Amino acid sequence: MNWLDWIVLLLTLVLIVGYGIYQSKRDRTISSYLLADRSLPWYHITLSVMATQASAITFLSAPGQAYTDGMRFVQFYFGLPLAMVVLCITFVPKFHNLNLVTAYEFLEKRFDLRTRGLTSFLFLLQRALSTGLSIYAPALILSSILGWDILHTNILSGSAVLLYTVIGGARALSYTHLLQMGIVTLGMVAAGYMVVRMLPPQVSFTDALHVAGKMGKTNAIDFTFDLSNRYNVWSGLIGGFFLQLSYFGTDQSQVGRYLTGSTVGQSRLGLAMNGLLKIPMQFLILLVGALVFAFYQFETPPLHFDRLPVQKIQGTEFSGAYKLLEEKHEELQLAKRAEVIRLDEALDTDDKAAIDASRQVLSAAEKELQQLRSEAGDLLTKATGNATNDVNYIFLRFITDYLPAGLVGLLIAVILLACMGSVASAYQSLASTTIVDFYKRIFAKDKSEQHYVAASRWATLGWGIFCMIVAQYASRFGSMIEAVNVLGSLFYGVILGIFLVAFYFRKIGARAVFLGAVIGEIFVVVSYIRDLTAFLWLNLIGCVLVIAFARIIEWAWPQASKQLTDGE
Repeated sequence: MNWLDWIVLLLTLVLIVGYGIYQSKRDRTISSYLLADRSLPWYHITLSVMATQASAITFLSAPGQAYTDGMRFVQFYFGLPLAMVVLCITFVPKFHNLNLVTAYEFLEKRFDLRTRGLTSFLFLLQRALSTGLSIYAPALILSSILGWDILHTNILSGSAVLLYTVIGGARALSYTHLLQMGIVTLGMVAAGYMVVRMLPPQVSFTDALHVAGKMGKTNAIDFTFDLSNRYNVWSGLIGGFFLQLSYFGTDQSQVGRYLTGSTVGQSRLGLAMNGLLKIPMQFLILLVGALVFAFYQFETPPLHFDRLPVQKIQGTEFSGAYKLLEEKHEELQLAKRAEVIRLDEALDTDDKAAIDASRQVLSAAEKELQQLRSEAGDLLTKATGNATNDVNYIFLRFITDYLPAGLVGLLIAVILLACMGSVASAYQSLASTTIVDFYKRIFAKDKSEQHYVAASRWATLGWGIFCMIVAQYASRFGSMIEAVNVLGSLFYGVILGIFLVAFYFRKIGARAVFLGAVIGEIFVVVSYIRDLTAFLWLNLIGCVLVIAFARIIEWAWPQASKQLTDGE
């Protein structure tokens, strides 16, 4: 990065942070600090919900996911619009009418304190782990650009967001999310445009898509029903539906966003618009990754996209072997490039025989290249003593190597802003759940509003430190965008099952749902450890198991259950 990139980056970050702190000046009560006095319009909710979900992982890892695995990850979101409909009909009015601060308060009203505590604990565990991954994403950027050790960049990244979140509140988050999403959208559109501009003169946008498609990178839709396949239409519609329903309906980082709505209607409209916009946004981000893949068919990509371990291997006993792998990689890429040009020419003339022949040659070449990349990763692991996985560096490396001055700074700012939005929301949700569901409910029931606001700030600080510790181990999870959703799938299905029992099974009591949730969570964890199914299906399995076990236990060991009216 040159001086112009640093100016763009710093000015963008100062603008966002300064504006957020300015908007938080009215936060003097726990309602204003955590829920912005329930005063925000629908467009604030839409963009705040999207900014919370679209973390730095989305903009850093998703293009790399498309580069390595194609665009089939977009199917993960197919259940989102259906989940938004259910939320708007059921969850939103219930939470608004009960005047809740956290979603888990409802569970004590419907069941008991024990069930509320269990659900809150499951949320805190998965959200803290996921937030650690979200902190790690921008730390990768700083580590790659500055050459710093990942420990120091994790601390810097997490602390910057922590300072902003402790000072600000829900109002600050919402207003900064408006600016963040505008800048993020501008940056990703600019990145896609520049990828197309840098293709060879004879290769058009459609040519690039055709090349990427013939090499399996635009495989956005797969109707094959296969429980072991992570991404297909059915896992997205069914497993994704339960994951999104649990995420938006029971995860405080999202519930806290739409509870800031001034009315039920504003909250509903905000969620509905998110359901309409999220899939196109994710499709475009993955498309950028597919275009980067097409670009690298005409330019030689790095053997390993993470600069830091490549620098560390120099001068070690492994440097000679790595150099040989780089030379072989260069030779294979040159041969592959010639075949890609032949494929492009065959596509222009619609020569099906030539297209099939080129696809076979390219498929074999791609396997050889992947084997080389795997061998390189093994060497780097031996040389550095740390596991290496460069999928999260692919888009970042492209940005820093090829984009013009100024735009590099803007796109780095985009990724850092996405981190600030999602991590700030996560910090606040962790703090609000800790204070409202545990501290205020059990340990300090009759304190002043100023006391609870101060306690919320201290809780935010504590959770921030914990999440930074988690971030230090995030490199072991591989693709971050997959890892964060795997973590969610281990808990979201069970949490959703508890809420669905609360809403729709009025005769099931507290004891049955508590035991059903504990048994269901054990089954989900065992299923994941033994790799019995793709992770998206764990959301459905966890939800169904909680309901089934709760009904069986209630039948065998009945208990009178509480009944709530809509106004309670």
